[in-house]
Amino acid sequence: MSLTKTVCAEQCDGRCYGPYVSDCCHRECAGGCYGPKDTDCFACMNFNDSGACVTQCPQTFVYNPTTFQLEHNHNAKYTYGAFCVKKCPRKVLSVKSACSDSVIVFPSSLHKLLVLAACDGIGTGSLVSAQTVDSSNIDKFVNCTKINGNLIFLVTGIHGYNKLCLLKLIPTLSHFCSHPSGLSLLILKQQGITSLQFQSLKQISAGNIYITDNSNLCYYHTVNWTSLFSTPSQKTVIHRNKRAENSADGMVCNELCSSDGCWGPGPDQCLSCKRFIRGRTCIDSCNLYDGEFREFANGSVCVECDPQCEKMEENMITCYGPGPDHCTKCFHFKDGPNCVEKCPDGLQGANSFIFKYADEDRECHPCHPNSTLLPIPSSFLRSSN
Repeated sequence: MSLTKTVCAEQCDGRCYGPYVSDCCHRECAGGCYGPKDTDCFACMNFNDSGACVTQCPQTFVYNPTTFQLEHNHNAKYTYGAFCVKKCPRKVLSVKSACSDSVIVFPSSLHKLLVLAACDGIGTGSLVSAQTVDSSNIDKFVNCTKINGNLIFLVTGIHGYNKLCLLKLIPTLSHFCSHPSGLSLLILKQQGITSLQFQSLKQISAGNIYITDNSNLCYYHTVNWTSLFSTPSQKTVIHRNKRAENSADGMVCNELCSSDGCWGPGPDQCLSCKRFIRGRTCIDSCNLYDGEFREFANGSVCVECDPQCEKMEENMITCYGPGPDHCTKCFHFKDGPNCVEKCPDGLQGANSFIFKYADEDRECHPCHPNSTLLPIPSSFLRSSN
């Protein structure tokens, strides 16, 4: 049997990076270290102040022993998760000496609100006593888009459960918030994982990344982690995983991925796309002129045309924007600027019911108030075929 845990000198209080007294971790370190200083910690016991683990962030007021009074501290910082920051991030409120993100709103590219489904991380809330993601708590992370705290995968929790467990929670995860330990993601000794596949992850607002001793893990070296970080003090510790040059054939990012890297194989694992994206998948071009369904390009995003748009012949676009009012031609009828399935037939208006008829060009017009609406001639109707 091989021993996997370093036995620390008794002076080290259980945390060290070697067997000698000189190999003790700093007292503010949590979860180990790679050196003796407060800047060498894997994670912080309390707070991270510009890379150094500290008991508390610089306070708003400090005591002056000369005047015996509390005076304003020009070096004061706010606590934001596990970090000390000079000012709170945009859209996050400062409450006393802390940044509060109890309400976070992110506008999406389509001018809708992105609602974050927040879940407790390992060591917080309902999982305060948990040490790792395992079979007893994995279901708590399903459909989460935001995790407040750590996401930790240790061999004690996932051994024998491995990749299928991990893939159960990560498809929707888009946002990490750090626990006071200063750690956001820890993946350690997961031999069954070959790729991370965090295809929805867009932001790591605080905390560090530790991915070590995963002998079969690939693609990690392609990821531009700084593009996901919110603060310059965030860092990664990634080592002793599968060497890039030893990866099997095909273990490279898809050609449609940008230089930001990828989470795994295939065009749906890119951090960003070199050309266009449809849903979560990078593609070479949108279906502007051909294809089973037609699209328009909203920047680099391919968006399907409204169902009321008629699919045009090749070399003609079907739509030039979202909604039924951006069709080149209507599939059924046209009511004002909008393509519709049928003209209004007794719809409730402000003061009366609305009746309209279709002319020979299949455009809807109001019926005369005293007229009786006759059935639409069959020649005006589209065959279901």
